Amino acid sequence: MLRTLAVTLALALAAGASAQQPAPAAASATPASAPALVYVHAGQLLDRPGERPRGPSTVIVRDGVIAEVRDGLVPPPAGARLVDLSREFVLPGLIDMHVHLWGIGGDPLRERLTRLNTDSADDLMTAVVNARRTLEAGFTTVRDLGGDPRGIRALRDAVERGDVSGPTIVNAGSMISVTGGHGDGGNGLAEEWADAVHAHQINVCDGPDDCRRAVRAQVGLGAQVIKFAATGGVLSNVAGGLGRAMTPEEMRAIVETAHALGRKATAHSHAAEGTKAALEAGVDSVEHASYLDDETIRLFKAHNAYLVPTEIAPLAALAQARAGALPPATIPKAEAAAAALHANHKKAWAAGVKFAFGTDSGVSRHGDNATEFAHLVDLGMTPAQAIRSATVAAADLLGRDDLGVIAPGKRADLIAVTGSPLDDVRRLEAVDFVMHRGVVAKGGERSGAPPQR
Repeated sequence: MLRTLAVTLALALAAGASAQQPAPAAASATPASAPALVYVHAGQLLDRPGERPRGPSTVIVRDGVIAEVRDGLVPPPAGARLVDLSREFVLPGLIDMHVHLWGIGGDPLRERLTRLNTDSADDLMTAVVNARRTLEAGFTTVRDLGGDPRGIRALRDAVERGDVSGPTIVNAGSMISVTGGHGDGGNGLAEEWADAVHAHQINVCDGPDDCRRAVRAQVGLGAQVIKFAATGGVLSNVAGGLGRAMTPEEMRAIVETAHALGRKATAHSHAAEGTKAALEAGVDSVEHASYLDDETIRLFKAHNAYLVPTEIAPLAALAQARAGALPPATIPKAEAAAAALHANHKKAWAAGVKFAFGTDSGVSRHGDNATEFAHLVDLGMTPAQAIRSATVAAADLLGRDDLGVIAPGKRADLIAVTGSPLDDVRRLEAVDFVMHRGVVAKGGERSGAPPQR
C-alpha cells in the first residue's frame, strides 16, 4: 500500500514538474483546429520588417507553420483553404514585450474596490478575456511581466494547446521585489491584510542570497523570464518616489541566477541610478527607463541591452490619478514619470539605444496596445522602425527565432490592415485580420475553401 502511494505521488510530482516547464522556443505542435493547408493572398506583404514590402504575394501555411512565400496570387490546390487579403497590407503578428493579462486592466478603481471579494478564479476569467482582446488587436505574442504565477502559466499552456484564444505568452510570474518595493503586495494595506499577504509572498527578497531563492521560486512555478523591481513604481501604494530600491548586489544575484537557469532578466526601473545598476548587473532589457543621462545611455549600448519604452503607461496612470482612481501616494509619481519619460526616450533613440515594443497594458486598457506606435514615431522613429521594434527586435529580445518575420519555418502569425502602415502607423490601431499559428482568430469571413474546378 505504501509503495503504491509512493509511486502515485512520484508520478503526480513528475507530471506537475513537466507541466511547469517552459514551452519550447521553436514552433510546437499545431492546435487541432488549424487547417492543414492554407493559402493567404496578400495585396502587399511586409515579410521582413525593416526591408521594403513586396507586392501581391502568397503565403503558404502548412500545419500552422509558414511553408513558402511566393510572388503573385497563386491559386490554391483542391482542398486547401484560401484566405483572401488581396486588397490588404499583410505583416507579421505584432509582439508586445510588456503586458499584464491577469485580472482587471485599465480600471484601477474597480480593481481596488473588488480586491477583497474576488478570487484567483475570477481573475483568470478576466485574463482569458484580456488575452482574446489582445490577440484580436493584432498582438500574436506577448511577454507577461506580472500576474499570478500559476494562473498565467495555466493560461499560457491553454493558449499553446489551442484551448483558449489568445497570444503566445512568455510569462514572468510575479515580479521580484525587496520588502517595501514596487512588487511587495502588502504595501499600503492595513496590518491584518498585510500580514496575510506577506505570509504567501515568495517573490519578496532581501539580500543577494534571498533574491537567488526568489528567482528559483519563480522558475519553479513556470516562469520563462525573470522580472525584478530595480526602483520604486508609479502604481505602488507607498510613498518614496521612483528611486533605486535594490542594491547592486541583489540585482547581480537575480540576473546571474536567471541566466544560469536559462532565463532572460528584465528590470522595472525609473530612476537612472536603478537603471545603471541593472545594466551593470547584465539585464537583457529595462522596462520604462523614465530617467536617463549620458552614462545610462552609454551603458545601454555597451551591454547591448534593450529599452522597452511603455510610452502609453504613464499617460494612462496620470489620467487615472487625476480622475481619483489611484491612491494619493501614486499621484506625484505618475506626474513625474509622465513628464520625464518621452523626452528621455527621444534622446536614447537618437543615440542609438535598441528599442523593443512594450506598452504595460493592464495599466492602460487591453486591446489598445497599438496606440503605442504613434508615440514611437513621435520619438523620431519612422513607421518602419516602429513596426520593426514590435516584430524583429522584440523576437530578438525574446530569443525566439520562430517569430517576427514571415518566412519558411516560422510560426504562421499574420495580421492585415487596410492601407499601408508604413505611410500611417496608426492604421495598426484597426487590425482587420489576425492569424495565430495558422488559425484565423479575426476576419475569417473572408476565407474559405476555393471553388472546385
